[in-house]
Amino acid sequence: MAVLLLTIGSVGEGLAEDTLGERRLWTIAPTDLHTILPSDSHVLIDPRAIERFLDALDVAPPDWGLVYGRGHHDSARDERLFTLNRERDAKRVGNPVLAQRITFVWDGELSRYDAEIGGFRVVLGPKFTPTRWGVVRFKYEDFSGNLVAKVSGVLREQLERRIARGQLVDVTVAMTGRLIPEESVLYDFSHDQEGLGVIMPIVKVEQLDYLLTDK
Repeated sequence: MAVLLLTIGSVGEGLAEDTLGERRLWTIAPTDLHTILPSDSHVLIDPRAIERFLDALDVAPPDWGLVYGRGHHDSARDERLFTLNRERDAKRVGNPVLAQRITFVWDGELSRYDAEIGGFRVVLGPKFTPTRWGVVRFKYEDFSGNLVAKVSGVLREQLERRIARGQLVDVTVAMTGRLIPEESVLYDFSHDQEGLGVIMPIVKVEQLDYLLTDK
């Protein structure tokens, strides 16, 4: 998993959740994620749920083949992609889906335990979900602060021992927020696979939650 370590800014001590990225580590099952989220949040993890969301937002997938053309050898490809994004931005103005609260997930791992902060540093890697629209990769607007999963007692000791033995401790990082109206969705092509369409909804995050994936 490609990961990104985010440790920006300063934080306080103890178990107080005083910044967006400092949250307790939940040990609930992924199917119970909805129980810790705002009641009006739409959980967009399953491909079908993501497809329904995109259907309501942008009606239909683009004609990726038409936009791609001859790919990197087509001098007009970038212009067609730019036009696609501008046209879709204009059409979704006023769409109530823009105001919906949504939850998506990235993959994560626990890093070292930081006694001063009172939690484990978290590293992140984006999650790619194949759908009939193309591959969906949610993005988030940058936010300041550390990503820290806070635990105490026996669980902390167990996790510290696992990390000390070189074992990976996987977590699911759930991010809840709303699309950024001015730049809500970006259409692009994969850098790894020729002609593969990628859809990137861009979210201003209001809440983060960490779930222990591997117990």
